[in-house]
Amino acid sequence: MSGSLRTQPGTHGATRPLVPSQRRPTSWGKPDPIDELAAELGESVTAAVHPDEVAALLESDGLSDDQIRERYGVADSFALAEALFERVDRGYPEPEGPAHDPWRTGLIGCLLRGVVFALPGLGYVLAAPLLAGPRGAFGLPAGTVPMLAGALCGWTWNQGLAHRAYTWTGLGDRTAARRALLVGTPAGVLLGSLVALAAAGSAGRGAVAFAAGQSGYLGAATVLLVMGRERTLLAALAPMTAGAVVTVFHPVPDPARVALLLGSLAAVALLGLLEVAPVVRELGKGSWGAGLLALLRRANARGGEPSGRDGEPRAASAGRPDGGKPGTAPGRLGAALARLRARRSAPRRHAGTLGYALFGLGSGVLVLYAALGDVLTGARTAVAAPAAVALTLSMGPAEWLLFRFRSGSLAGLRSSTSARRFRRAATGALLKCLTGYLAALLVLGLGASALWPHAPAAADGVRIGGLLLLGVVMWTGLLLQSFGAVTGTAAVVCAAALAQTAALATHTGDSRWVGLIVYGAAAGAQTVLVCARTGKVTAHR
Repeated sequence: MSGSLRTQPGTHGATRPLVPSQRRPTSWGKPDPIDELAAELGESVTAAVHPDEVAALLESDGLSDDQIRERYGVADSFALAEALFERVDRGYPEPEGPAHDPWRTGLIGCLLRGVVFALPGLGYVLAAPLLAGPRGAFGLPAGTVPMLAGALCGWTWNQGLAHRAYTWTGLGDRTAARRALLVGTPAGVLLGSLVALAAAGSAGRGAVAFAAGQSGYLGAATVLLVMGRERTLLAALAPMTAGAVVTVFHPVPDPARVALLLGSLAAVALLGLLEVAPVVRELGKGSWGAGLLALLRRANARGGEPSGRDGEPRAASAGRPDGGKPGTAPGRLGAALARLRARRSAPRRHAGTLGYALFGLGSGVLVLYAALGDVLTGARTAVAAPAAVALTLSMGPAEWLLFRFRSGSLAGLRSSTSARRFRRAATGALLKCLTGYLAALLVLGLGASALWPHAPAAADGVRIGGLLLLGVVMWTGLLLQSFGAVTGTAAVVCAAALAQTAALATHTGDSRWVGLIVYGAAAGAQTVLVCARTGKVTAHR
C-alpha cells in the first residue's frame, strides 16, 4: 500500500498510474490532512510570497512525491504547495527591532563638513595683498584671475577623483581608494598650477604662487575628506582661521600672512600624504622604492581588469582550467579569450566619473557668477561674496537633509502598500527636506549679507530669488547624484553655466535677472528629473 505509484513493468503502455483524488472532509471521517499540515506550517506558509517557497519548505522536510501522493492525495510537492498557499491567509510579520536604515547619519558631522568647506575662504582674506593689482579685462584685480582659473580646474578634477575614490571605498577596498588618491592628487595639483599659470596674464608671481598653493590644498583636502578626516582637516586650518580673524581687527604684516598660509597648507599636505603613504609600502612589500615603481607601473597600465584582495590584478583565468600548455598557441589563445571575457564581465567601476567632474565644473561656474556677476558686467565694484559663503556653508545642512530624504523614502517604501502611496510618501519627504534646505540657505544668505562689509542689499528680492533657485539646483543635483543619475544633472548644470557665460560675453541684460532666469530654468529641469526618479521604487535601492 505504501509502494510507488509508478507503472509496473509489463503493463499496457496506454494505462496511467492511478492518482488518488484529493480527500474531502466528511462529518464522519478524519480531518483533511492538508488542513492539518496547513495548521502545522501556518507561520511559514503565511509569510510565503509564492507557492514555490512552500514547495521548497516541503522538500526540505524530506517529503517525497510518493509520500505526498499517498498522504495528501495530490500529484507532487508543487500541487501540495499551491493547495497550502490557497488555504492560508497571507500575513507578513514585521522584523523584530528597529529596521535597518543605511541613510541614518548625524547632524553634527554634516555641519562640520559644511564649516570645513567654507573655512578655506578665509585664506583669501589673508592673501588679499597677493591678489591685489590693476583691474583687468574682466573688471577683477589681475591677481584673482589665475586664482579663479585654478579653483575651477581643482573643483572639476577633484570632483571626479573623489568619485573614483568613493567608488573603491563602496566596494570595500580602501587600499585601492588610497592608491587612486595617491596617483590622482599630484596630477590634479600640477594641472591646476599649469592652468593658473596660463591664465596669469599681468598677474604677479605672488598670485601665481597662491594659485598653485590653492591647487595643492584642494588636492590634499580631497584626500582627507574622502577618507573621513574632517576633524583633522579642521585642526590643520586653525592657524589660517585665527590669522584671518585677527586681520579683521588689526593689520597683519604681509610676511605673517604668508607664513600663516604656508603653515596651514603644509599641515594639510602632510596629513593628506600620511593618509595615503602606507599604500606605497604595501605595494613595495615594505620597500618605498619598489612601491613607487609598482605605483608608476600600475598608473601606466590599463585598468580594465578587476583587482584581487591584495590589490594586485587578478588573473582573468583564475579558477578556470588551463587552455593549454604554456607557450603553445592554444594556450595563448585561451588566455586571451579568458582575459577578454573577464574584461567584458568586470563591473564598470569608474563609470560616470566624467559626469561628476563636469558637475563640479558647472556648479563652480554658477557659484562664481552668483558672487562675481555684478563685477564681471561692470554693474558694481563690490563682490557679492555673501552668496558664495551662504552656498558653501549650506552644503552641511544640504548633506544632512539629503540623508533625511533618503531615509524617509526608505521608510515610505517599507510602509506603503501601493505604488501611489509610496510616490505620495516620497514626494512629501522631498518637499519637506527641500523646504528645510531653502530655509537654512535663506537664513545663511541674510546673515552673511548683514555681516559682510559693503555687501549688496540683503533685501533685494531678485538677488534672494536667484540665490534660492541656485540652491534648488545644487540640492537637486546632489539628490540626482545619490540616485546615480549624474549624467542628467551634469548636462543641466553645464548648460546653465554656458547660458550664463554667453549672456555675459554678449552683455545681454542685467546680471541679476539673467541669473534668476538661468537658475530658474535649471531648477525646473532638475525638478522634472527628480520627480521622474522619485516615483521609481528601483531608484531608492
